[in-house]
Amino acid sequence: MAQAIDRKTLLFAFLTGLCGNATLAVLTSSYVAFSIFPIIAFAFAISSLWQRYVDGPLSDNTGNCALALFFIGAFGYSAFIRAQYPAIGENLLQIFICLGLSFFVATRLGMSKSEPMQTEQAPAASLES
Repeated sequence: MAQAIDRKTLLFAFLTGLCGNATLAVLTSSYVAFSIFPIIAFAFAISSLWQRYVDGPLSDNTGNCALALFFIGAFGYSAFIRAQYPAIGENLLQIFICLGLSFFVATRLGMSKSEPMQTEQAPAASLES
């Protein structure tokens, strides 16, 4: 299942959420200074994600994981801004949402499977010299 999910689509979904929230913050928040770069990055992320969608069908759980990573990017940027400017409000809810969605994506990608650890035993050095 982990091999069927396209990682580039997930990366573009994360960047789209991150840049989308940055664009919204730049245009609406007085705490964030205006910059054209989040808007340009958002346009590039949207076009790249759209191109990945048009190129072929999404496999198995790519849509669910892409949506989760979109929200991780959006809530992650919101938590970052709220940590940087505490007057906006606290960021506890955004952090918990990011953590929950991260665990969801990790289980879908198969990263939660624990493999038995193999310990290498070094040969005992002799004390006889």
